[in-house]
This record gives sequence, C-alpha cells and structure tokens, in this order.
Amino acid sequence: MLLRTADPFRDIDRLAGHLLGTTNRPAVMPMDAWREGDVFQVEFDLPGVARESIDLDVERNVLTVRAERVARNGDWEMLASERPRGSFSRQLVLGDNLDLDRIQARYDAGVLRLSIPVAERAKPRRIEISGHDDHEQPAAIRS
Repeated sequence: MLLRTADPFRDIDRLAGHLLGTTNRPAVMPMDAWREGDVFQVEFDLPGVARESIDLDVERNVLTVRAERVARNGDWEMLASERPRGSFSRQLVLGDNLDLDRIQARYDAGVLRLSIPVAERAKPRRIEISGHDDHEQPAAIRS
C-alpha cells in the first residue's frame, strides 16, 4: 500500500504559480489607472527594470508597454528567486476620447507613469443657439 501525504499548501502554491506567473512565465505588470480632471493617469510597477529596457508603442488605440528585467550573471548560487525575470508586456485598449498624440511618460523609483489627456473634441462644450431676438419679430410678420 502506498502512503501519500496530502499537502494542500503545495496545491495552492501550484495554482497561484499558474494564475499569477512564475520566474519562467512572469505575471503581468501591476497597474493602477485613474482620472484627474482632463487627464487619465496610468501607473505600472516595474521595480528593478532599467529605463532603457522599457518600450512604449501606440498603434491606433492600443497602447503596448514592454519591459525586461535582466537576470544577474556571475559566479554565485541563487538561494531564492521569486522576482520575475525576462521580457514581459501589457496592452491597454484606449478610448477614442483620449489624445494619443500627447501621451507623456515618466519613470521614477520603479514606477512608470503615463499621463494621457482627454482629446479636445471629447470635452464638453456649450453650443450657442442662433435665432431671432425675443423682442424682434421675423420679417414675414412685420407690417
């Protein structure tokens, strides 16, 4: 008879690795997004990523963020490896109401921040109504 010890934590760990990623298959980069007035702000957590390895592309209304966290090389023995290494990317489908020609990007302390302004054509505006003045009668009615 075989004796098998059940380890529910091993199964949970395997499931979490499958859903959230592993060092061989990194998880997506965490993101926050919010609106400040007429500007959408998006932040991506990219700790340990060199600014030069970050690539931003916009094609039509799809924003793609690519980054690479390079593995360390050397004559040493890894004791724990939980941070994802390698290349990873994330895509966002942006609405037509954003001005994709004026996106600004800043990378500081491992956080990539994108500021995407609302397009002028999407901002609310007041429409003037033309017509005759209330005190003036149309020419057809004047005698």
